[in-house]
Amino acid sequence: MTGRLVCTGQVLLDLVMRVPALPPVGGDVMASATSLLPGGGFTVMAAAARAGAAVVYAGGHGTGPYGDAVRTALAAEGISAAAAPTPDEDTGVCVVLVDDDGERTFVTGSGAEAGPLVPVPTGAGDVVHVSGYSLLADAKADALLDRVERGAGTVLVDPGPLVTEIDAGRWARLLRRTDVLSVNAREARLLTGSDELRVASAALAERVPVAIVRDGADGCLLTRDGRTEHVPGHRVTAVDTNGAGDAHCGVLAAALLDGADLRTAARRANVAAALAVTRPGPATAPTAAEVDALLPGARP
Repeated sequence: MTGRLVCTGQVLLDLVMRVPALPPVGGDVMASATSLLPGGGFTVMAAAARAGAAVVYAGGHGTGPYGDAVRTALAAEGISAAAAPTPDEDTGVCVVLVDDDGERTFVTGSGAEAGPLVPVPTGAGDVVHVSGYSLLADAKADALLDRVERGAGTVLVDPGPLVTEIDAGRWARLLRRTDVLSVNAREARLLTGSDELRVASAALAERVPVAIVRDGADGCLLTRDGRTEHVPGHRVTAVDTNGAGDAHCGVLAAALLDGADLRTAARRANVAAALAVTRPGPATAPTAAEVDALLPGARP
């Protein structure tokens, strides 16, 4: 691989609860399963690391038990943490409700991960992953944009489900430095106002060099140089869609770092996301060998 994935997002713990359906206002439902696992930016980094990439986490982590759990998980995946633990503050928690259709709903309580980034110099061969969640964290948003604008490397942006809550000025600054914008179908519609995904993908690509619109089992749309193409997905029975987009972004980044062209990288990312949703939990991305088994010859 030519460089590293530098992740500027947030790693926190996901409290994942499987429920038959979301509770009504003022109501309650019983969870059939509960787990507490690293999530957020961790799922992107774990996906890239399992695909063979060198990965650096530039975000914060706390000094309490949640921060300890994050550091243990990073080390287990071979991911380097650039920052020292934040004194007197623990890592945050995201409550994830996963219903019987495999869809997920989030409630996030931030912690040390929302604090300032550690400066990590980037080179032309690196991929820098930026999450839209980072632009919602006032303690880090403007400093992050300054560093992204000054830094080298390919900037891969995933805006996340709260994209419409991002400050318009910050969003415009980020898009000016974005090389690859990866969104899911819902985010594409929110950003463009179009229900037709090909139209939405083309509209997004008017603002960035490459737009990728992820559409679940249907794969993704890849738009560049005024041309949109469909990259097929891999159909599976979904168990838990939590982390599918992160798996897609992480494996896409790893493939680009490995020298793959964009279409090949998107094919690998589609398969990785499909395999990830067959397993419960946020960080369920497959290994490179598991992707190779379904896509023989799909390597640069």
